[in-house]
Amino acid sequence: MNGFFITGTDTGVGKTVVAAALIHRLAETGRRVAGMKPVAAGCLRSPEGWRNDDALQLLAAGNIPLRYEEVNPFALPAAIAPHLAAREAGVKLSVAALYAHYAQLAARAESVIVEGAGGWRVPLNEQESFADLAVALKLPVILVVGIRLGCLNHALLSGEAITRSGVRLAGWVANIIDPTMERILENIAALETRLAAPRLATFPHLAHPDVAALAAEFNLAALAVRP
Repeated sequence: MNGFFITGTDTGVGKTVVAAALIHRLAETGRRVAGMKPVAAGCLRSPEGWRNDDALQLLAAGNIPLRYEEVNPFALPAAIAPHLAAREAGVKLSVAALYAHYAQLAARAESVIVEGAGGWRVPLNEQESFADLAVALKLPVILVVGIRLGCLNHALLSGEAITRSGVRLAGWVANIIDPTMERILENIAALETRLAAPRLATFPHLAHPDVAALAAEFNLAALAVRP
């Protein structure tokens, strides 16, 4: 098992928390696991350079000593769509460049959890998107579904697009974004009967998520992962 590609039904649905929890859970099985955020748009300047909070979380979750740049090779200052942030920074994003960074990281780890940006088809450049990157990496995909009004349509469309891209939808995680949403359990049940992949976990709404605690929610058996 080389790892998984984490995508979401939208931006802000909890991809980083899910990715960090999965890294933590896989590390508990004895694997050497690394996280990767190939492109991060929305960074703060530090003495060491531009840094993104999501990428820092993935770096902290892994159990392999890595430099920040290995986890997040493209740190872009502006908190806007990645292809626009790259243009503004004078950076050229491409699937080939991102794949090269991934290959270097994968050579040091048994499993790499790669987090995309936004949803499945967020552009990388004028021709390519994160969907193209996932296809090139040949990693099974985990879809993070932000449970809030509208999640059924977003999740089902994303699931269809992932499958049509030719990669395997390995599973999905229900992340409760809006705890006041009506019929939460019924919406999750509707997705279970319609998405062609198992629900791997349900994450509750938490102001300050505990990654170690959430890691225990993952159904690794559904991912065919064994210690």
